[in-house]
Order: sequence, then C-alpha cells, then structure tokens
Amino acid sequence: MTQPLLADYFPILVFLVIAGGVAAAMVGGNLLLARRKPDPEKLSPYECGFEPFGDTRRRFDVRFYLVAILFIIFDLEVAFLFPWAVGLGEIGWFGFWSMMAFLLVLTVGFLYEWRKGALEWE
Repeated sequence: MTQPLLADYFPILVFLVIAGGVAAAMVGGNLLLARRKPDPEKLSPYECGFEPFGDTRRRFDVRFYLVAILFIIFDLEVAFLFPWAVGLGEIGWFGFWSMMAFLLVLTVGFLYEWRKGALEWE
C-alpha cells in the first residue's frame, strides 16, 4: 500500500514547527529577561551617522553611497570566489584563467577608485 502524498512533507512540517518554536522562545526570552534602560540617545533615530534632522530631502555626502557600493562590489567578489575555489578541480585551466580575468578587472577598478581618492575619508 502506498503512503499518502502529504506524508512525504511531514518532516518539513516538523522542521518548521521546531524552527518556529525556537524563534518564539528566543524572542520571548529576550522580552522577559532583557534589562530595559531607555534613554533619549538610544531611542533617537539616526541616518548614516548624521544627527537627526527634520527635512528628509536634505542633501548629504555622496561618500556614504560610495562606501556602500564599494562594499557590495567587494562582497560579491568574495561570494564568487567560494564556489570557484570549491569547483576549481573540475573546471580546469579555463575556469582558473576566467577567474583571474575577473579578479584583474576588479583590481583595476579598485586601483582606479584608490587613485581617485574614493577610499579617503576626510
């Protein structure tokens, strides 16, 4: 006799129930056990290191955006390096030189940004 189709999904249901229980226990434990010492400094909103201001259309320094973009670029570089390193034995020399070309392009971009002073924080 065959099992019903939903019986195959029972382990997933158990996993979701356990994960939900652990998450609820962590949040509930934090609410019950954490010390609460609110002060105006902790409760004040902040934006990119600036003091809070009233007009949200005020211009601020482009360096905040630049640092964020640089972080994303070099974070993605590392994200591409891990699977490449794992599969290097299977992809051979073509894969090796393809990644070297990718790293060369990123290095040239990094040197350009460095030369233009994008990494300087005045």
